[in-house]
Amino acid sequence: MEAGDANLHQTDDNGDKSDEEEKEDRATQSLLNKLIRSNVVNNTNQVEVLQRDPNSPLYSVKTFEELRLKPQLLKGVYEMGFNRPSKIQENALPMMLAEPPQNLIAQSQSGTGKTAAFVLAMLSHVDPSLKWPQCLCISPTYELALQTGKVIEQMGKFYPEVKLAYAVRGHKMERGVKIKEQIIIGTPGTVLDWCIKLKLIDPKKIKVFVLDEADVMIATQGHQDQSIRIQRMLPKGCQMLLFSATFEDSVWKFAERVVPDPNIIKLKREEETLDTIKQYYVLCNSKEDKFNALCNIYGAITIAQAMIFCHTRKTANWLAGQLSKEGHQVALLSGEMVVEQRAAVIERFRDGKEKVLITTNVCARGIDVEQVSVVINFDLPLDKDGNPDNETYLHRIGRTGRFGKRGLAVNMVDSQRSMEILKTYERHFSKIITDFSIPSKYLRR
Repeated sequence: MEAGDANLHQTDDNGDKSDEEEKEDRATQSLLNKLIRSNVVNNTNQVEVLQRDPNSPLYSVKTFEELRLKPQLLKGVYEMGFNRPSKIQENALPMMLAEPPQNLIAQSQSGTGKTAAFVLAMLSHVDPSLKWPQCLCISPTYELALQTGKVIEQMGKFYPEVKLAYAVRGHKMERGVKIKEQIIIGTPGTVLDWCIKLKLIDPKKIKVFVLDEADVMIATQGHQDQSIRIQRMLPKGCQMLLFSATFEDSVWKFAERVVPDPNIIKLKREEETLDTIKQYYVLCNSKEDKFNALCNIYGAITIAQAMIFCHTRKTANWLAGQLSKEGHQVALLSGEMVVEQRAAVIERFRDGKEKVLITTNVCARGIDVEQVSVVINFDLPLDKDGNPDNETYLHRIGRTGRFGKRGLAVNMVDSQRSMEILKTYERHFSKIITDFSIPSKYLRR
């Protein structure tokens, strides 16, 4: 079964499962990010370029015109809403479109425009007069392959001579039928079948090979070996392009096996900065006490939109119910939802249909909603061993204070232990977390 075939998490009897225990499935998170991105995010990371030939000049572009694209492709790019290249595109596109072709390993998070970049490279290298597969892109799951295919269809809207075929489960093909489409997008197992078992693709005629979401790919049983087997069938001059959101050691080792003699584009690690976020804590004695404090905060400050993080689904469900009773428009995001449901909840929140989004860590990364002015840690983030989790704390409260605006983070402290955890965050980020004293006229008990 490919990822995404079934609901990803089953709730236990009481739903009391920490979000750390239900580690977010990487493919699902990647798909969620794709579904909720309507445009390229304004990434603040600096791009580091390591060229295979350090003596050759480094070309980067500030406009798509500089790339001398086919007019029908340029039209497709503008139709998709890209006005100028994103940071990753500025450096990656000249390398991908160069003659002779250059291999590339690129680190690139969701929303940075990397799919559009490699799609543009594939469409540019295709010869539409040749009726056989020339470009091959593999994705870790059926759903991610469809998302990439959608970008190819959009960008190639004005270039109808170039055709696309999906090598994914459910697409039944007769043995020996030669495929005439020039671009193939698929999952590793099916692509391998099409090459070896069914002989639908002649791998020796592939000019561009794209391996997308490499970190997700190697986290999936068997995909790593299948991808390497596909790569070994390709001709020596085939252009290899590999993309990954993270560059852990395992990803590097895999990338080095698949992409010979590459150029490398890396994102420099974003500085941990909480300069635009005011951090506070509120002392409480119980869950109910926390809820009262939450209502007091609402009475005391003006909130555009807020995100509230809980440690378990059980708490998140309880809190959503309590806030709804108080008349608040609340959205709830939890792990048992399928990815399309989650994307719909995030869209409604982004559109302002609900003012409050309650969630576990499922939502801590990658969601940029400009109107979020307050983040509340109803429960402080902990790792699976119950220790302070600095990275998750940063990602959670980093949902506010974005786009250069000022934000507010409020932490609920309900024990001596949670105060100790809060002090750990204070020391790690070298930021004072202040006692949040609410004027008595606003207090409810």
